[in-house]
Amino acid sequence: MPDQIVITEKTSQAKDVRGAVGSRYGDILPAEGHLFDLLEPEDVVPAWKRWSPILLRPEGLYGTSPATGGNKAAKLKAIREALRTAKRVWLATDCDREGQLIGQEILEHYKYHGEVMRVLFTAQDSQTIRTAFDRAKPNTEYARLYAAAVARRQADQIYNLSLTRTATVILGRGARGVIGVGRVKTPTLAIVCRRELEIRNFVPLAYFEIVATAKVTGGQFQMRHAPQNRIVRREIAQDVVKAVDGFEGALAVRVEDKRQGPPKLHDLPSLQKLCGSRFGWPAGKTLEVAQALYDGQGKKIITYPRAEVRYLPQSLISDVPRIVAGLRVGQSFSAIPVPEPPVIRRGPSGTFYDKGLEGASHHAVIPNVNTIDKLREVWPRLSSDEKKLFDVIARAYLSALMPDFRYRQTSATLDVHGFEFRAAGRQPIDLGWRAAFPEWEPNDEKGDEAQLLPLLHNGETAQLQDPKIEDKETRPPPRYNEGTLIEAMQNAWRFVDDGVLRERLKEAKGIGTPATRAEIIGGLKKQGFLIAQGKNIVPTEIGLSLFGVLKQADPALVDPGVTAQLECLLDDVVVGKQEMVGAIDAVCDVAQRIIDKLMEGAALGGPPLLGAAVGNGAAAYPPTPAMKRFADSLARQNGIKPPPGYKTSISICGAFLKQHAPKKADGEVPGKLEPKPVSPAQMLYAKMIAYGKGLIIPGEAKANSPTMSAWIDSNQGTKRRKSGRKTAFKPAGSIAAQSTAPTKRSRKRKAGAVAVASTPAQPNFVTGTPLRIPYGNKEIALKLGARYGSTGWYAPPGIDLSTFGERGWL
Repeated sequence: MPDQIVITEKTSQAKDVRGAVGSRYGDILPAEGHLFDLLEPEDVVPAWKRWSPILLRPEGLYGTSPATGGNKAAKLKAIREALRTAKRVWLATDCDREGQLIGQEILEHYKYHGEVMRVLFTAQDSQTIRTAFDRAKPNTEYARLYAAAVARRQADQIYNLSLTRTATVILGRGARGVIGVGRVKTPTLAIVCRRELEIRNFVPLAYFEIVATAKVTGGQFQMRHAPQNRIVRREIAQDVVKAVDGFEGALAVRVEDKRQGPPKLHDLPSLQKLCGSRFGWPAGKTLEVAQALYDGQGKKIITYPRAEVRYLPQSLISDVPRIVAGLRVGQSFSAIPVPEPPVIRRGPSGTFYDKGLEGASHHAVIPNVNTIDKLREVWPRLSSDEKKLFDVIARAYLSALMPDFRYRQTSATLDVHGFEFRAAGRQPIDLGWRAAFPEWEPNDEKGDEAQLLPLLHNGETAQLQDPKIEDKETRPPPRYNEGTLIEAMQNAWRFVDDGVLRERLKEAKGIGTPATRAEIIGGLKKQGFLIAQGKNIVPTEIGLSLFGVLKQADPALVDPGVTAQLECLLDDVVVGKQEMVGAIDAVCDVAQRIIDKLMEGAALGGPPLLGAAVGNGAAAYPPTPAMKRFADSLARQNGIKPPPGYKTSISICGAFLKQHAPKKADGEVPGKLEPKPVSPAQMLYAKMIAYGKGLIIPGEAKANSPTMSAWIDSNQGTKRRKSGRKTAFKPAGSIAAQSTAPTKRSRKRKAGAVAVASTPAQPNFVTGTPLRIPYGNKEIALKLGARYGSTGWYAPPGIDLSTFGERGWL
């Protein structure tokens, strides 16, 4: 039997290691990700089998048991047998926190006492792997990295399972299914929900800007009025126009030569953000493509993709000439004018910065120095997406070695009877690193800022002509795409109001890790809490309901800042500022406080129930089949496109029909569209359901037959639990509100139970369409045709609803 073995994280890794070092370090045995799972709470304390609102914290740590699935059992058996005789183990798993845990947990479980060496490599070519074995260090030097991984796993199990069970027991009464709470997952949902509610409640403000043409000896250019506050009254704008027309005065001109350094190299979050905005890729796809470039068969042309920093160690400066030479064989890269010698920038504002790597397991993503000379033969093997991503990584690397972008910034101001007008423009002097990005156009160089100004002299006379008033309107913040959502997760400090804490969290890495953020977003989408809408990520009505319930129960449940603080603790374990048990204790303290608060709310009889209407998160009823058919018919006849959501929301579909359907002489929609009243049979059946489940029939459902049908469909699929019946819930994993039902049918029922109890007011086809007019907008609402009645604001029949929709008032 061999006296030493190598343990890798997966089979493909074992194959690369075997190709690099052969059997020099003993048999090479692959794991398959985590070969051990944490024990379930009931395996530690049998009484915990029944779900209750308590903190599931064992006396020590949760133990581990062999994982199931795939080929895990066979691989674990091979490693276990080899450990019996091995005197030395080489851990060659991934170089991050999770990789450390995957390898070392095997040794901890079997209480291995031999020598353990840690092999770290950030690329999987043969030369990198051989060098990594030559530089291997005793595994004891990575004890803090392992402690941080253990703390993260233990804390997540305690926090997620404890709060999922508590929320399900206390908040989920009357709703069938698990209310999933996750330390990272739930705040991520909150980030998207808060943005969506901000957009829905946004009331645009109309304002005016004045622009005029300035004539000077050297030509003409545009100048814009730049008041301290926006002009919101047209008469004021007209006064400015009167003062401007034909005005002559002396320009105050300022010319500065400026320079701008290249953007930083990429880590995984910055790649995901860029690929999301440029290519429309989901975050998971960016990681998948990057992983293929890193360890794909016959590729291996980039370094470790799960990077968490954007710096390189100074030791990699010596690789620069070889990487540049290897890239220049490509036709597009050869056109990039990298100077000889390349520009080497050190320090926090540069590229090579050792201190910037403290606490990190791996550096920025760059081309692999040991395979770059094979780029010509590797290139044909790459897919089109892999070529796109490699191009992004390669250009970022080359630009970091090029001179600064130098330009001349010219600004001119003109005082017009107390009204200040400004103009600005840039003239490039030396493109420098910008030559690596031919299509580069930063946001701050678009519009007026990008105009080419004529030669201007300080004090020369300018004449303003042709002043114009431009109608402007404030816009809501943009929705997240997967890339910008990951950036928001990484920069969770932005959601914290406390100044001292904000600064502390800036040093941390946000919520989640580069390796898990895409998976978290994907999990929320699978659970039906988030959906993709084009390139954007938006919450479903069920997701909004869950967010509203949890926020009302305890804001800490959905606060990204709280989660970011907990992530800081884990980072502190890596650098020795915090002990493993201390970090777990801190997470448990937060969980216990939330549990106490939820129980306190339950004792007062006031916890919200999942499925109750919460703010703008109430579930919407679907339209009837007849309404959808009629909407499709109108769209074809009029050559228009129905609004998004018309097939799933009766209010959206109804508003579309109300706007475009032919009107009767008295202004009503033809009888074909008029909802039928609730039939006696419908009402009787609804009362039976309500009585059997202890529900109240909403008034909106009683208004007409379609809404009553939707209410019945949503509620008849679940059975009422008998009082006193013992029900044991058992989650399928550590958390994520994982699918507790094995079939599509039961999952569908759960989704229906999540948000069914009440709905927003449906459009009344006789009196008009309900509106949500924010406070303070009475005058503008009346001007647009809105009216106020006994049931609130509404738009009478025949009123154009598009103006209300644009303002988010529908």
